[in-house]
Amino acid sequence: MGMSAGGARASGGGRRRRGGRRGGAISEINVTPLVDVMLVLLIIFMVAAPMMTVGVPIDLPETQAKAMNADTQPITVSVNPKGEIFLQETPIGLDEIVPKLQAIATTGYNERIYVRGDTTAAYGVVMKVMARISSAGYKNIGLVTLQEQEK
Repeated sequence: MGMSAGGARASGGGRRRRGGRRGGAISEINVTPLVDVMLVLLIIFMVAAPMMTVGVPIDLPETQAKAMNADTQPITVSVNPKGEIFLQETPIGLDEIVPKLQAIATTGYNERIYVRGDTTAAYGVVMKVMARISSAGYKNIGLVTLQEQEK
């Protein structure tokens, strides 16, 4: 009778490294699903981020004016088709415009204020908003429009 060189291993009595434990914890991370999930999330955020910058939904009139360069984000006052007034994205009343502007204006009366009026908004409401802002002493008031598309 001879003894084999493998000893107990040849007969299956020894431990196997991979696949030997059934039900034990796997300590390896499968990176492929992780990368797939991260790429999907990246695509979702790339598509969704530009959509989140839109404030109050307004259909702006078109003009032939050139786009303005802006270093800082200006204060915007918007009037929607129903005549509702918004400061940035917060709804406010006509009487609240001046106190709220004074509270958030960082450079005082030299603050740049843009008025965005919907194409179908009543002209009188937009003019009342501009009059309130102007009578409060603000001088840098501008109307926001879209550039006219050539047809």
